[in-house]
Amino acid sequence: MTPLYDRDGWIWLDGEWLAWREAQTHLLTHTLHYGMGCFEGVRAYAGERGTHLFRVAEHTRRLLDSAHALDMPVAHGEEALIEAQRQSLERNALGNAYLKPTIFFGAEGLGLRAKGLTVHVMIASWDLGDYISAEAASLGLRALTSSWARHHVNISLCRAKTNGHYVNSMLALNTAVKAGFDEAIMLDPEGYVAEASAANVFLLRDGVLHTPEITSCLQGITRDSVIRLARDVLGIEVRERRITRDELYTADEAFVTGTAAEILPLRELDGRHIGARAGAPRPGQPIAEDSVTARLQRLYRRLTRAQLEDDLAGFRPWLTPV
Repeated sequence: MTPLYDRDGWIWLDGEWLAWREAQTHLLTHTLHYGMGCFEGVRAYAGERGTHLFRVAEHTRRLLDSAHALDMPVAHGEEALIEAQRQSLERNALGNAYLKPTIFFGAEGLGLRAKGLTVHVMIASWDLGDYISAEAASLGLRALTSSWARHHVNISLCRAKTNGHYVNSMLALNTAVKAGFDEAIMLDPEGYVAEASAANVFLLRDGVLHTPEITSCLQGITRDSVIRLARDVLGIEVRERRITRDELYTADEAFVTGTAAEILPLRELDGRHIGARAGAPRPGQPIAEDSVTARLQRLYRRLTRAQLEDDLAGFRPWLTPV
């Protein structure tokens, strides 16, 4: 794989376009040392009707909300940032792509007071490639309940997508991967299911879809998309509430959602086969085509590729043409 720094293209920084290889920042940039910053992951999809950004308005609003919560004043408004993301795809000749708008402090000084620092905004985009294999999307993930807990609501800004939060995610995921698993399930400080390392969690039981309430986990935009698709298109009841880990063990189905991951089945947790009671396929076999997970996967794929016939026509505002 070519390193991200070694490629042609353009990166947007504070309203100007910089050649990719020349887009650099100082080694004493405050955010590098203290983690105070925020970012978004946005997807663009190439479909039959051209390329679209998916829910870019919602992502951009959350980016600015995160910066406001961190007390980082941003000079650029929502419309300007959305237009910069659209132009990023055009300038880099991208169809299917991942965009990473990021807000960070400059290098005027170091220290916890963070006074007198400039606030910078950058936008980079690149071809994400096959982030998740077709096999993983069909066979599902093996997960481990992590010993690393999610943040308490008075320890950090749980609604903000901040740079420093992802140290917690990496600790959990790397521990799980070293133990031979694909993913980690993280609990909140009271022991209830929060989310995966960087994805929200859903379970199906007796025809009802359940997902953890928003406390110590991120209010995911893919999470919201799935809730809307389940309720409005499939007519499935969705409940947001506290969930215990053993409810995942005994679920009929379970899956995780995220911008990059989209919708991925959760096949196993802590050595327990999820869906055993409901007769779900055993490990090594693809999920059933008529499962709720598979139906949501197909709907989400159609939606993001702008295949909006009939049942998905009302979701057109989520797509921004490039």
